Amino acid sequence: MAAPLGNSQAADAPRILTDLQTGVLYKNPQPHLTSRHAYFPSVAVLPNGEMVATYMLGEAFEAVNCRVHVSRSTDQGESWQAEGPLAEDIDGQLVSESGRITVLGDGELVALLHRHDRTAHPHEGLANPETMGFVPTDFALARSTDNGQTWSPPQSITPPLVGPSFELCCPITVLKDGRWLLPTSTWRGWDGEHPSGDRMLAFVSHDQGKTWPSYFDVMRSERDDLLYWESKVVELHDGRLLAVAWVYDNTNHCDLPNHYALSHDGGATWTAPKSTGLLGQTMTPLVLADDRILCVYRRMDSPGLWCQLAHLEADEWFNDDAQPLWGHDAGGLTATDESMVSNFQVLRFGAPCITQLADGSIYVAFWGYEDCVSVIRWFKFRVAV
Repeated sequence: MAAPLGNSQAADAPRILTDLQTGVLYKNPQPHLTSRHAYFPSVAVLPNGEMVATYMLGEAFEAVNCRVHVSRSTDQGESWQAEGPLAEDIDGQLVSESGRITVLGDGELVALLHRHDRTAHPHEGLANPETMGFVPTDFALARSTDNGQTWSPPQSITPPLVGPSFELCCPITVLKDGRWLLPTSTWRGWDGEHPSGDRMLAFVSHDQGKTWPSYFDVMRSERDDLLYWESKVVELHDGRLLAVAWVYDNTNHCDLPNHYALSHDGGATWTAPKSTGLLGQTMTPLVLADDRILCVYRRMDSPGLWCQLAHLEADEWFNDDAQPLWGHDAGGLTATDESMVSNFQVLRFGAPCITQLADGSIYVAFWGYEDCVSVIRWFKFRVAV
């Protein structure tokens, strides 16, 4: 059930958010019987007013049995009913998965699934500690035309380049001109092979996801020493595309501030990546009606999940007010060792998603550890004018 924000908000923080409420979207109902943790939520608002959420359920963060599950809300996201897995297991393969969902203008739902083939490494995590290479991955699309009650069998996406693996960063982005974008980043194969280098890019589809014949580069460092992770692409009201990404310096083994880039020509070319001045990870932007940008991210220079208001003047990024949402008074939520593989394994929260409700309020969901269990928590609020 919904509850006031309580002690998640610092007393001296600027009140950029109003009417704050919070609650739990999913929590293991029987933690004394089975280990079941929830991660990586994605939320969509349907034309009929219902809300559908997907999230990953498994016995641990990188467990082989992680699967995408679905929940539904009929009261503007204040309470949720679990409806089970989105897709069936793949016969003959040891596969874990994650996913994100997009609602189209006609109400159809599209789930972007990221499937991880664990067959060759059943007793390993998702990434090789020696090479930072990933297990083989496959993107697939599942569709629903009945408000998420049933889903089509997932259809694999053929990438327009060799990754060999790719990162799941966000849902499919649908542009005003009808194109679909799949923002992602290349990732090394398990043994370290990396023929396409480290780059943030976006696959492009002109036929509503049936084929993905092309891509455009968004961010790439000249020396190929920067990794652009958790990338997002949103369309601004004036037609420009805005991309943001968490940046990791692979030479010096440290995070850099989140970077952004802009495209004035539909993605064909992009400005050089620049710092947002925000030191954090998994940043998710939402373009507000007044052209301000609301970002939610896992902050690294101060604990917790934070909201940040920003705006663009021409092509320059300016930060305005910020406010913590969750975990600002807790320790041990992240790690900053030289090994990013070990850092991933000890994370305690992240991957926020943002959507806007019909009444204009903002709905944020993310995963975080509470009482030794990883849950999906939500926040609902309005942004101060």
